[in-house]
This record gives sequence, C-alpha cells and structure tokens, in this order.
Amino acid sequence: MGKGKRVGIVGAGNVGSTIAYSLAMLGTCHEIILRDNKMEIAKGKALDMSQAAAAVRSHSVVSVAEKMSDLTDCDVVVITAGSPRLPGMSRDDLLMINANITREVVEGIAQYSPNAIIIMVSNPLDAMTYVALRESGFDRNRVIGMAGILDSARMAAFIQEKLGYGGGQIRASVMGGHGDDMVPLPRYSTVAGVPLSDLLNQTEIDEIVQRTRKGGAEIVALLQTGSAYYAPAKSTAIMIEAILKDTKQIHPCAVYLDGEYGYSDVVSGVPVMLGANGVEKIIEITLDETEKKMFADSCASVQSLIDTLNTNNFFQGA
Repeated sequence: MGKGKRVGIVGAGNVGSTIAYSLAMLGTCHEIILRDNKMEIAKGKALDMSQAAAAVRSHSVVSVAEKMSDLTDCDVVVITAGSPRLPGMSRDDLLMINANITREVVEGIAQYSPNAIIIMVSNPLDAMTYVALRESGFDRNRVIGMAGILDSARMAAFIQEKLGYGGGQIRASVMGGHGDDMVPLPRYSTVAGVPLSDLLNQTEIDEIVQRTRKGGAEIVALLQTGSAYYAPAKSTAIMIEAILKDTKQIHPCAVYLDGEYGYSDVVSGVPVMLGANGVEKIIEITLDETEKKMFADSCASVQSLIDTLNTNNFFQGA
C-alpha cells in the first residue's frame, strides 16, 4: 500500500473526532479509522463523518477499529487517548496513568502498523512523546508530538487581536515544551515579513508571550467543562497532510533531541521539516542568551517528568 491512504486515530473524543472530520473534509486520505473504548459513540461519529464526506464528495471513508488488531497498515496513527486530570489527582498520578495508556496503545501500533508514523497529542505532550518513542522502538523521525503548531497558532491569533489587522499574514514562532515553560519567539515572528518589534512595543509583545503560555488554560476556564479541540485538531491535521503529501514544509513539532541545541535524551519542540518519512530534518535556529535560558528551563521541565517515570521504574526492561 502506498503512502497517503490510511490514518488511524486512537481516542475519538473531541480532539480525535475533530481531526478525523478535518481530514475527511479535505480528502487528505482514503481511510480514517477511529479506535475508542466507547465503541457505539465512535461508530456513530464515524457514520456521521462518512455522510459528511459524501456531502462534499470527498473520497474519504471513516470507520471504526473494534480492536487494535483492526488498526492495520496505517501510514499515520494519531494518539489522543488519555485521562484528564481529575480532582485530587496529582501531576505525577496523571503522568503515570497516561504513560501506561500510551504504552498499551503504542504496543498495538508497533504490532499492527509497524511502518506507521506516530503523532502524539495526549498530555503531558512531551513526556508522552518520549514514552511513545521508547515503547515503540521506532526511529525518532517516526514519533512526533503535536504542540508547536498549536502554540504558534495561538500566538498568531493573539498578535492579530492586538494589532487589529494582518490576518492570514502572521507567522508566529514558538519552541520548547508544551506547557507554561514554552518558548514564544517574538524575534522570529512577523506580519507580512515585517518584524513584530516594528509593529508593537515591548510591553505589548510581553503580554502576547504570557497569554500564549496560558492559551490552553484560558480556553479551559471559559469552557468550564473541557479543553480546546478545534485548534489542536487542525494543528494535527496540518502535520498529517505534510507527511502524507510529502510537502517538506517546516513546522514546530516535539521531537527527541540527540545533541541538537545541546540537549540529548529529552523531547522538546523545535522547527522540523516534515515529509513522507516523518521528521526529515531538525532545523537549528540561532537563539540569543535570553532565548537559550528559556529553552533550557523548558527542557528541564520535561526532563523532570522523564525523571519521574524513571524513578517509578516505568521503563524497566526497556
């Protein structure tokens, strides 16, 4: 089977189903296969989306994998499955629960879609990407975390809101882990090629940076009963399309670093070239001293989660 035909999505909640819907409307791939423990709901969503695809005359068909062995020969598998943080649950509790879920899913992917590229969406994103890489045994170019596109899109939206113009022409750049320690890069952000610093003063730029870091929490507070899914889903679909169409486009994604930027054995968001083989090149941009310090703090935050996994002997025997 050639590239670009089959995408699996594990977790058919708001994010997973919206990814599937986005792909079906675009006709990005021929088959989209949902896998979820709420089987009847997944079947209903798949049927609804297949009918939507028929309405726009897309060739995409959405179906359901009743067991992991039905998720075979996928070109890309997206993982959105995971537990939300519940009342009384510590950060470490959530980390271990989702690490175990990720391990189980990844074992199935490695067995039934051994040539797939994995896109991780579950949180804590960078740590789960690390788990997926370790547990799959895949080369690092085939395990990619979705975060940088989302965080950059949020920053771009906040820039547009602040300016009141420039929609569609804003290129924002965010590196680092997906969390409060992310690294928005105003120096690499432009509007129609014009540097952001020529359009906004430092106070305004600082406000955008802080709002970007809290972008997810802002939406959670407004929704009250959930978290963002339209922007995360579209950001994931952009990555899938770049891989399936072999575009060689540069996007910020979470990847395992092996010496790049001076870091090893940690996952962080950096600009990468996406193509048919997943991450085909890691782009090392020049950071000033302030940016280097922020990136170091971000990597240290992810490292602390990896240390917690190691302390709990998660990778024993790996």
